[in-house]
Amino acid sequence: MKLIRTDNSSEDFRALVKALDAHLAVTDEDEHDFYHQYNGLDAIKHVVMAYEGDSPIACGAIKAYDDSTMEVKRMFTAEAARGQGIAVKVLDELEAWSRELGYTRCLLETGKRQPYAIRLYEKCGYQVVPNYGQYAGMDNSVCMEKTVGQA
Repeated sequence: MKLIRTDNSSEDFRALVKALDAHLAVTDEDEHDFYHQYNGLDAIKHVVMAYEGDSPIACGAIKAYDDSTMEVKRMFTAEAARGQGIAVKVLDELEAWSRELGYTRCLLETGKRQPYAIRLYEKCGYQVVPNYGQYAGMDNSVCMEKTVGQA
């Protein structure tokens, strides 16, 4: 397995995001359209892809939230590659990239209907925080953060 840093123009990234969106359309149910509007790829400039050979198997991205915080976006592992710790490696790389860019915190939103995602983030040291921004007041949202560097 290898990790590659890229950006939102990666066709492999776009293909995995399409699979992610199909998955979320089922799990988010009637709230999918609300969440989908905040997950466009245009603002995403930092993408980590995981490959097994030439096959893309996982992805994740970060985008600036404020001067000290990167928001983790579009985390996904292909079904056949799940349970192998690949998402942890992608997330570690996103956090390292955030530090290299001078950010000290990572913030994210996931859903209560994705308990596997919540477990992943908790395992990686993220803690639940009050829902932020557009997720404030959304009962299905779980927002989390982690300090990844020093100011």
